[in-house]
Amino acid sequence: MDYPVDISLKPEVTGFFDPATNTISYVVKDPESDACAIVDSVMDIDYAAGRITYEHADELIKFVQENGLKLEWLIETHVHADHLSAAPYIQQKLGGKIGIGENIKIVQDVFGKIFNEGTEFQRDGSQFDALFQDGDTYNIGSMKAFAMHTPGHTPACMTHVVGDAAFVGDTLFMPDGGSARADFPGGDAGVLYDSIMKVLALPDETRLFMCHDYGPNGRDIQWETTVAEEKAHNIHVGGGKTKEEFVKFRTERDATLDMPKLIIPSLQVNMRAGEVPKDKDGRPMLKVPVNGL
Repeated sequence: MDYPVDISLKPEVTGFFDPATNTISYVVKDPESDACAIVDSVMDIDYAAGRITYEHADELIKFVQENGLKLEWLIETHVHADHLSAAPYIQQKLGGKIGIGENIKIVQDVFGKIFNEGTEFQRDGSQFDALFQDGDTYNIGSMKAFAMHTPGHTPACMTHVVGDAAFVGDTLFMPDGGSARADFPGGDAGVLYDSIMKVLALPDETRLFMCHDYGPNGRDIQWETTVAEEKAHNIHVGGGKTKEEFVKFRTERDATLDMPKLIIPSLQVNMRAGEVPKDKDGRPMLKVPVNGL
């Protein structure tokens, strides 16, 4: 695939860290206009209390409004298992289209069965406004963005590239954080390695923006690095580590990891483009499949 890379284009990127889920959401602005996109928004949930609120999303909305921006896209890099998307809430306030990779249909099929969803749950991605295929382009104002299919963590993972900025989702972490797990349904460590190599084939000066950071070894939270830094120093794939080395390490490590605390509500909401499912009486309701994951 010959991707339309344009390193001369430099979007304005503002990150918003959510400490409850260690997620970074981004506002990506066209320097030539007031157009912007939001990448990987977060809806707040107190899971123990069954209470959903919108403090993090309201922070994004306030930034867009106070800077006089026009929201054109709400991008989901993948179906997150560790936080809930606020995309429909933000869309209701600001407009814009919600987009995700076309393999959302695979994720919907797998988890539609796990959560015993009825026939009314559409498994065709129709909850989203746009389904991206590998190499698809779209515009944010005058900027041309494109989507790279980077599966391995999940089948629907996409890296979104806007000029010299790439939003990698969970494909990569900061160099001292390594990479994401590959043991969820549809995940594959070998495929993840290939996807990481695809990202690291972008120009060395490409800015990479992480979806998560956990401040390993007590350092401050960070979310921006470069292709060159990752190639040289990433603890899982940098310095020329082979695919075989990566697969062995990733598989052994994944076997020791607990499930993310919010995986059960996150998957139900995010496979619906951020909408909370409802029971037969129309009340918001989440399920807990016992021994299903």
